[in-house]
Amino acid sequence: MSHPSISGETIAAIATAIVPQQGSVGIVRISGSQAFSIAQTLFYAPGKQVWESHRLLYGYVRHPQTQRTIDEALLLIMRSPRSYTREDIIEFHCHGGIVPVQQVLQLCIEQGARLALPGEFTLRAFLNGRLDLTQAESIADLVGARSEAASHIALAGLQGKLREPISRLRGVAVGILAEIEARIDFEDDLPPLDEPSIKAQIEALLSQVEQILATAPSGELLRSGLKVAIVGRPNVGKSSLLNAWSQSDRAIVTDLPGTTRDVVESQLVVRGIPIQVLDTAGIRETADLVEQIGVARSQKVAEAADLVLLAIDAQVGWTVEDAEIYKTVSEKILILVINKIDLATNSTVSYPKSITQVVETAAAFNQGIDKLEQAIVDAVAANSLNAANLDLAINQRQAAALTKAKIALEQVQATITTQLPLDFWTIDLRTAIQALGEITGEEVTESVLEQIFSRFCIGK
Repeated sequence: MSHPSISGETIAAIATAIVPQQGSVGIVRISGSQAFSIAQTLFYAPGKQVWESHRLLYGYVRHPQTQRTIDEALLLIMRSPRSYTREDIIEFHCHGGIVPVQQVLQLCIEQGARLALPGEFTLRAFLNGRLDLTQAESIADLVGARSEAASHIALAGLQGKLREPISRLRGVAVGILAEIEARIDFEDDLPPLDEPSIKAQIEALLSQVEQILATAPSGELLRSGLKVAIVGRPNVGKSSLLNAWSQSDRAIVTDLPGTTRDVVESQLVVRGIPIQVLDTAGIRETADLVEQIGVARSQKVAEAADLVLLAIDAQVGWTVEDAEIYKTVSEKILILVINKIDLATNSTVSYPKSITQVVETAAAFNQGIDKLEQAIVDAVAANSLNAANLDLAINQRQAAALTKAKIALEQVQATITTQLPLDFWTIDLRTAIQALGEITGEEVTESVLEQIFSRFCIGK
């Protein structure tokens, strides 16, 4: 299968989110060799406006046969190679809404363009040398960023903060390989290989690879967010806690046990960390079939959560039912939330000594929420997931490639230590070079590209 940018096809797509009565502008983007001629066919620019690159023209999109006006619009021209894809790019800036942009897109397709695949504009930018693979992935991260910290990391990647160290490491590895291969091919014509220097360079390479690899958990945290489950007996104030935390009435709050029958979700950002908070049904033995289903879902949510908030009632204290729930989640990162402290007559509540993170709250009065957030941040940091003050954080694909490079470099060290011939040194060194090249896209397969860009939205 040939890549679209190599085949010369012109592609078109709607490049903005289209929601009825929500957007003021909708953009239709086309890229390829026919883009400029399609624009000239469809767009009428009154007066003496100049059709040249990086100009914005005012006018009308017209049906080429009937000359019926489709929309009043602006036309942005970006001629190759000074464009996002390094091909001719045209953008029709139409009125927002579904109808105008859909009509303009259909006209582009009728004039010879085809509908773009997900991420195909960025794929072409990569294939045409406009971006490397780390920058392309950073664009997807920037679009999907759920916090300022995630946006900062994505923007840093787009500016080359990951590409530069990876390319530098690969260059050093290529230099070492050249030194070794030169001794293999021209042994009699060159001085002996400086083995201590080679060892030191590989040690330095390995150390830098490990430093970058250590950012993987933080990268996953920023991109995917932290899944937090609120669990506990019925009527301990789980829903009140969610509502106070999210500052909205997401969950029904009553004095009746078993009110929450399903999982209620809220999206929050805590100190730069995106968090998906799941309020679950109260866990207890019940004859109510619907409530039984809710309890079963609660248990599944708790199993899948990254962090569990075990809520108990300060008025009642630690109960046998609380102990049973704790058994099911004790292996998780856990924070005990002692709620309803405003109603408790006893100032101290006994709980297992194995629980080290405890927060007291009065959710009905929004008390203790700041302390709860700090406890979550502390729990994240204690489990090596600190995402603050980072300039780069790799994703899962990049982590897999770096792990491959790390193993290969460790094998080179073992080969040197065991005094194997130089030919053996080069085998694992080439593997490390290839793995580093997979990160930037210098060495990448078509299937990997399809996997990466299929996750993009159409139009990007």
